[in-house]
Amino acid sequence: MNKSRVVLVLILVAGVLGAAYFGWMRPSEVAPEPAEPPVPVPAAAPAPAPVASQPAIQYPLPAAEPEAQPKQPLPALADSDAYVQAVLTDLLGKKNVLTFLQLDSFARRVVATVDNLAREHAPPMVWPVNPTPGRFSTRGQAGSETIHPDNSQRYTPFVLFVESVDTAQAVRLYVSLYPLFQQAYEEVGFPKRYFNDRLVAVIDQLLAAPVQDGPVGVGLVDVKGPVPSERPWVRYEFTDPKLEALSAGQKMLIRTGPVNHRRLRAKLLEVRKLVTGAAVAPALAASAPRP
Repeated sequence: MNKSRVVLVLILVAGVLGAAYFGWMRPSEVAPEPAEPPVPVPAAAPAPAPVASQPAIQYPLPAAEPEAQPKQPLPALADSDAYVQAVLTDLLGKKNVLTFLQLDSFARRVVATVDNLAREHAPPMVWPVNPTPGRFSTRGQAGSETIHPDNSQRYTPFVLFVESVDTAQAVRLYVSLYPLFQQAYEEVGFPKRYFNDRLVAVIDQLLAAPVQDGPVGVGLVDVKGPVPSERPWVRYEFTDPKLEALSAGQKMLIRTGPVNHRRLRAKLLEVRKLVTGAAVAPALAASAPRP
């Protein structure tokens, strides 16, 4: 198992879903997502607890195993691009790197993408993956269109790529490289928060996305203006208000199709258990795909 595999675990949460997102996004989604608003400060209590100097941690990472420790000190985040690129290119292969990844500011891209998956929009400009080949496709007439069953085939190669990752080894490597991701998360604007907690929260939300076995209705967003759209396939949204109200990451999972969705859920369950050392909530685990 090579050291680049840890990056693929985060791509599972961010990159695969980003691949789906690139095939279908609305024009309004190109604007950067605003930072998460600060938590309102409650009224002062009679005896307030002292403010902690470190972020409260809900899901501490397991201790790094000796064999997973980097052979040399990790570079600073600002200087980590060359390190990450060299590891990915040498151990993953130039072809795979060029096919799937955006390498510049990779740690920052992964952190920003994971954080945005739980929001309404996930700006593609910060995704760590290349666009999915092909175009989003539908069938039926205007007003009664559904996602074409063959559309899911666009995402299958990337799903297979993620499934090939040994989850246990990948998470051990994630632990060894964690300082880079934590620093990137603090730079985004969360100095008192723990990135692994955010990762687990996003995974839980993704696991709650309902698998759609039947036809999924979609429709074009009406864009007014004198200039006709040259890329109408990027303007689709779900016709079911409940589906359209889901987070960006949940909608991305649905767009990959039910087969890919279930396969990704299985991987997400594995990742969550290993990065927390705890089982997933019963309601989520009950709907997990069976082998």
